[in-house]
Amino acid sequence: MSEWSTYSLSDLLMFSKATYFRLFELHNQALWPVQLAALSAGIVLLGCLLRGGDRAGRLVAVLLALAWIGVAWGYFAGRYATINTAAPYYAIAFAVQVGLLLWLASRRAAPRLTQPVGTLAKLALGIALLALVVYPLLAPLGGRPWTQAELFGLAPDPTVAFTFGALLLWRAGWMLWIVPLLWCAVTGATLTELGSRQAWVLPLTGLMALAIGLTASRRARLASR
Repeated sequence: MSEWSTYSLSDLLMFSKATYFRLFELHNQALWPVQLAALSAGIVLLGCLLRGGDRAGRLVAVLLALAWIGVAWGYFAGRYATINTAAPYYAIAFAVQVGLLLWLASRRAAPRLTQPVGTLAKLALGIALLALVVYPLLAPLGGRPWTQAELFGLAPDPTVAFTFGALLLWRAGWMLWIVPLLWCAVTGATLTELGSRQAWVLPLTGLMALAIGLTASRRARLASR
């Protein structure tokens, strides 16, 4: 036990920063032109968030479940597992989130999305736009080729980031927050050890979304008294 205590996360990582980001390039090349379908799904999801309501809420839950299972099976189990022995466990965690999203979509009472007005909605939509637009730009902004861009529905970080926007507009229960927040910690720690400048992006997004959600819940409780 004392011997294990001498190891740090950097000792357990079996790959370099170049290898990590090269994996996204290989993933994108293997899946082309699935990226077009993922982009289309992201636009549909954004339209649903803008529309709000019951039907849009149910559709968002289904489409997000498809995105999460795509990352769990296609990226973690099929790609990331080649360089990280923990990848199958990440795939299982993402599969758990898929189950929760499908449960949400299958409920008789549809997961209603808050109408897109007010500060909460603007912040939630901003997080969704971050996932769809900003995340792909992190590759060229970080000096990496476009082919290494991380895309919603194909890579974990933008998929989790978009989910935070939906969770806020759903006023979702705590169970749906667990896996996304845990992934923020995992990816933040991994990218920090790799020396990546984008290590803070998803953890900060998750903390901001959590703070917004807790504030909105507190205000709702005070208003109901």
